[in-house]
Amino acid sequence: MAKFVFTPKDSSEIAESYDAVIVGAGGTGLTAAMQAHELGLKVAVFEKNEGLGGNTNKASSGMNASESNVQFAQGIIDNKEDFYKETLKGGGLLNDRDMLRYFVDHSAVAISWLEDHGIDLTDLTITGGMSKKRAHRPASMAPVGGYLVTGLLKKIQEEDIPVFNKAKVTKLVQTGKAVTGIEVETESGLKKVAAKAVLLASGGFGASKEMMKKYRPDLVDYKTTNQAGATGDGLKLAEAVDAQLMQMEYVQVHPTAQTDGARTFLIGEAVRGEGAILVNRAGKRFVNELNTRKIVSNAITGLNEDGAYLIFDQGIRDHVKAVEFYDAIGLVKHGASLAELASEIGVDSSNLEATVKTWNEAVKAADDSEFGRTTGMDRGIEKGPFFAIHVHPAIHYTMGGIHITPETKVLDTNGNVITGLYAAGEVSGGLHGNNRIGGNSIAETVIFGRQAGIQMAKFIREN
Repeated sequence: MAKFVFTPKDSSEIAESYDAVIVGAGGTGLTAAMQAHELGLKVAVFEKNEGLGGNTNKASSGMNASESNVQFAQGIIDNKEDFYKETLKGGGLLNDRDMLRYFVDHSAVAISWLEDHGIDLTDLTITGGMSKKRAHRPASMAPVGGYLVTGLLKKIQEEDIPVFNKAKVTKLVQTGKAVTGIEVETESGLKKVAAKAVLLASGGFGASKEMMKKYRPDLVDYKTTNQAGATGDGLKLAEAVDAQLMQMEYVQVHPTAQTDGARTFLIGEAVRGEGAILVNRAGKRFVNELNTRKIVSNAITGLNEDGAYLIFDQGIRDHVKAVEFYDAIGLVKHGASLAELASEIGVDSSNLEATVKTWNEAVKAADDSEFGRTTGMDRGIEKGPFFAIHVHPAIHYTMGGIHITPETKVLDTNGNVITGLYAAGEVSGGLHGNNRIGGNSIAETVIFGRQAGIQMAKFIREN
């Protein structure tokens, strides 16, 4: 089958005006474009990078939802209240409750909306901080992000919605206090584009040393899992029109990243969700691997041992297709036996063998008396060959951002709505509190991307 290739429009085709202009072509922007178009709006998407998809491309675990048809088809009885409470607890009770309520209540319908668009997420896994399998992913178990971006771009191409790359929005144009357009730098010069509504869907600032220095100077030397374009441009555009920023100091460090020279790769939570454990240099477990990212990251940093090792077997590998990619680029160490693997990574072999034996017994008994892990215990580590990935915490996600309402409307520094301006996805703040649960960012892109498309259409119809 021929590989799908999306062709962005040439900047010479940019019209003088659109109903809605979307800044950023990641999961949020593409979802919003599709939804707004289906509600009858003339839409255009502007992306500063050459490549489309942003950080969404890097998402590997899944898309959280509760009470979905997919869960019921697999006999999983879940409820929205548990999803709400666990996300609130994971975020240190600092989540915006109204946003979180909207998010949880619209998660299952977002899975169905994707299915209606030929984007099927029919396999389930679990992420840290969740009690049930809520992370929906493709049946192939492929990383969810690239699959979602490709699926959305296929529909956008079919519908002929214009997406412009290498088009950097440099200014939000205002009439009075209302936002009524953008200025955008393109290969054919600076253009001014009028719009009835503008959506900022430009992602976070996880790759900006400058902003990290301002908000989290303690993390300035950390590597980042973010794509190079995640530099907080949308936050600066919003600030220039007096938008309120919130919780900017809440930056998530992901516990399992692999640094390969200049590049940093996220080792998805699905590896632990399908049964992997973490060990220290002595070959011993030291944490509940599926606690929240904040707790697991702190535990690895607290070892003072230059990271930790993720240990898994062929059975776990068979359930996480992303491992094939990690292996292809040289991140995975192999051993025919646990002793051989221990020797390969330089940990004590008798300890590693004893640790895995104890873990396998805990899985069989469904009782991890050592660290109280209750999830990601569907299978032990028994089927050779055995594998290890050396992991370190790295900057992964910025929970803070533009202060919005659950309708994705942007608030100014006095708490008033800025007419015509919307924001959704990682550029917005509030949903996740001080720690994001794995699988909730892809859910946020679709749930609030759709909401932004709906609310822009509603605003334009009423005005």
